[in-house]
Amino acid sequence: MSRLKLIHGVSRVRRAKLQSSVDQTVADDIELLTEWSNNETNYVVNELLRFALTQEEDFQRYKAGLSNPPSQPANGGKPVSVQAKPTPSTSAKTESALASQS
Repeated sequence: MSRLKLIHGVSRVRRAKLQSSVDQTVADDIELLTEWSNNETNYVVNELLRFALTQEEDFQRYKAGLSNPPSQPANGGKPVSVQAKPTPSTSAKTESALASQS
């Protein structure tokens, strides 16, 4: 089983806004983790989400499939590029997974 590793005192990363609501017990645990690791809440949440995403094998297979270039059609036409955009339901599922693991 993999383990989450937080580096003490490392919090400076580029950020994108993501608004979300979590259970109070999860928020309390995140706050304790930020105090314990001497990091900002944003950093801790990012690391938790990154860890959870890497542990989800089905998602990783899906992500890898998106990054593979599509094969050339038999008729010689140009391949069509598909770009994945994150959806709110994806982040909600991740939050649910994190909440259920607490």
